[in-house]
Amino acid sequence: MAEPVRVRRLTDQEGQKLQQIVRRGSTNSVRYRRAMMLLASAGGNRVPVIAQLVQADEDTVRDVIHRFNEIGLACLDPQWAGGRPRLLSRDDEDFVIQTATTRPTKLGQPFTRWSLRKLVAYLGTVHGRVIRIGRETLRSLLARRDVTFQRTKTWKESPDPEREAELDRIEQVLHRFPDRVFAFDEFGPLGIRPTAGSGWAQRKHPDRVPATYHRTHGVRYFHGCYSVGDDRLWGVNRRRKGAGNTLAALKSIRAARPDGAPIYVILDNLSAHKGADIRRWAKKHKVNLCFTPTYAWWANPIEAHFGPLRQFTIANSHHPNHTVQTWALHAYLRWRNNNARHPDVLAAQRRERARIRSEKGLCWGGRPLLAAA
Repeated sequence: MAEPVRVRRLTDQEGQKLQQIVRRGSTNSVRYRRAMMLLASAGGNRVPVIAQLVQADEDTVRDVIHRFNEIGLACLDPQWAGGRPRLLSRDDEDFVIQTATTRPTKLGQPFTRWSLRKLVAYLGTVHGRVIRIGRETLRSLLARRDVTFQRTKTWKESPDPEREAELDRIEQVLHRFPDRVFAFDEFGPLGIRPTAGSGWAQRKHPDRVPATYHRTHGVRYFHGCYSVGDDRLWGVNRRRKGAGNTLAALKSIRAARPDGAPIYVILDNLSAHKGADIRRWAKKHKVNLCFTPTYAWWANPIEAHFGPLRQFTIANSHHPNHTVQTWALHAYLRWRNNNARHPDVLAAQRRERARIRSEKGLCWGGRPLLAAA
C-alpha cells in the first residue's frame, strides 16, 4: 500500500510562517487555505481530513503538498503563465534573483542592501556573466518572482538538543497509532472587547463594531483538546493557564478512551504541562506525553484547527461577557464536529460513541466536556 501523502518535516522558519498566516487570517484566501493545508499535514492530519477542513478537493490538497515538498513556501503563491516570451533566459533570471536576495557585503560591495540602481550597475559588471537589464524590467522581474522590499525580521531557531528525536517520536505515534493520539494546547488571552474581523457588506459600507476603552472583565484562555483519529475538537475557557487546568484536560482526554489502553497526547513543553503531579498521573493512567521541541509548537496537530476557531468565533465579534463568549465557542465546536469531518471518520466515530456510552456515561454526545471555570 502506498504511503499517505504528507509534507516533509518543516523547518522552524517554515512552521512559524505557516502558523502566523493561519492565526492572523489577514492574508489573501489562496495563501490562507494553502497554509492551512500544509500546517494540518505537518500536524499528522490525513488528506481527507484536510480537504474537509479547507473545503477543497483531495487532489488539490495532494498537489499543494507535493508542490511544497518541491519548492517550499513558494507554493503558497501559484504562478500563472502568460504574456510575451522572456528576453532573459531562465538561468539569467535565476541569477538575478539570487543576486538580489544576497547581502551586497557577501559579494564585495560596500553597502548593506541593494537599490535598483546599484543592482543594475552590479549585474552589468559581473565578471564572466554580464546581464544587461533596465530598472523597470528588473522591478517587474522581482515582482513576478515574489521578491519584495521588506523590513528585516528575526526568527527563533529551536535550541532544543532533542529537537529531531522529539519530532521523530511525534511522527511515529501519528503514523502507528492515529486512533489513540490526542493533542492539547491553549490560546489566548481572550478579552471582552469588540474584535475587528471581516465579512460581506456593501462596498464602502463595512460592518462596524464599537471602540472600547474600559476592559473590566479580565481575560480567559481557551484550553483545547483534539482527537486526531476522530477529527474531534473540544475545550473550555479558563481564567489562567496552570498545571491544574492541564491535568483536567488530560483527564478529559483519558475519559475519551476509557478502555485503559495507552494513549498519546501531543503538547508543547510549557512548564504548566509537565509538572510532577501531571507526570505521576500520566504514568499511572498510561498517558504518554509527547512534547514538541522548543519554538516548534507548529508540530502540534491542534494548531491547524485553532485558526478557523479564532476566525469564526473571536474575529468580527462583540461578546458582552465571557459567558456569552464561551457559549459561542462551544456552539462553533458542536457545529464543527457535526459538519467538518470525513464520512468515513463520522461512521467510525458513531461506532466509538456507542461503545463509550455503553461503558461509561459521558456528556455532550459521547464526548467529555471540561467543567467551566
